[in-house]
Amino acid sequence: MEDWLIDDDRLSIGRKSVLPGEGFFRPDSVEAEQKEREAAETLKDASVIVVADPDADGLACTALVRLAHGEGALLPTGPHELGESLAWIAEYADSDAQLFICDLCPDSEDDIADIGVIDDHLDGVTWYDHHQWDDDLAAAVRDAGVDLTVGESEEVCTADVALAELDTEFEDKYAELAAVTRDHDLWIREDERSDDLADYAHWVEPETYIETVVEHGADLPPEAEELLAERRVEKEALIEKAVERAEIREVGPWTVGVTYGRCSQNEVAEAMREQGTDAAVIVKPAGSASIRGTEEFQRCHEVAAQVNGGGHPKAAGCKPDIYDDMLDYAHHWTTHGAVAKQAIVDAFRRLDPEESPE
Repeated sequence: MEDWLIDDDRLSIGRKSVLPGEGFFRPDSVEAEQKEREAAETLKDASVIVVADPDADGLACTALVRLAHGEGALLPTGPHELGESLAWIAEYADSDAQLFICDLCPDSEDDIADIGVIDDHLDGVTWYDHHQWDDDLAAAVRDAGVDLTVGESEEVCTADVALAELDTEFEDKYAELAAVTRDHDLWIREDERSDDLADYAHWVEPETYIETVVEHGADLPPEAEELLAERRVEKEALIEKAVERAEIREVGPWTVGVTYGRCSQNEVAEAMREQGTDAAVIVKPAGSASIRGTEEFQRCHEVAAQVNGGGHPKAAGCKPDIYDDMLDYAHHWTTHGAVAKQAIVDAFRRLDPEESPE
């Protein structure tokens, strides 16, 4: 395949909106080999290791661990990569290392298959999170010897948990960083800086983000603001495309907005909320989807759990298990996620309207 076929820079906004990014078209095996090499190098001789989701919340936790311990080798790990990262730690980490796992929740026993081996091998394992945990998985993690702290998912982000649990007197600016991070992560959206942090974490390398917030806290410097302004021109155009193709559906007692596109899901969900929806579903070209709620709908995690995902009452993510080959993905792109949309809408329908939110 010619490189230019997946070159984002040559695509119009309309086409970019319906197709996944360049990374999607690289075979997982190639990506996995490269990631394992990078992980082995990162873990070599590290005395403090942080496994964290590389979003604003996970990276804020990494910054706090580094401030508390003077170091912390970061192994960026998405929600579906936890088992893989723990396997690498079991193989490559030094026996005297301390491990911190931040802003990640296991989906199944497979994700924590190596946790007992790791705890026996390392000098200690601490886990901070704020997602909705399965009781049996939490018990299994604690039984393995891990110091697990899970904050209330509707009240705190993981940076709040780390700030409270780490035995360090942090400067006030880091408490403010946690508060602004929470504002975005829990979709409170009362502090305009929270969107800046989320976008900056998404657009720069993790190390750049960590260095920036360690120095500046939640108040980003002018050069970061300039980058945000430049990148948001395209961001707003992609949001507009997703909002234009949104459909409003009545699903049981709820009004649900459903759309498709490569976009910033929170802003798209907010636009649909302003149109009167109780919840929003944003299906992405790569096959995953974001589910966002409101005060009227706080069961997003229950919907996501039915379609290979999880999260919080008002913010969750999933990837329906509906893609068997590239023809399925081709259909996904040309129909703007029709099958994935239907799978998630059906998950809404299976909820008992009379059942109280968890």
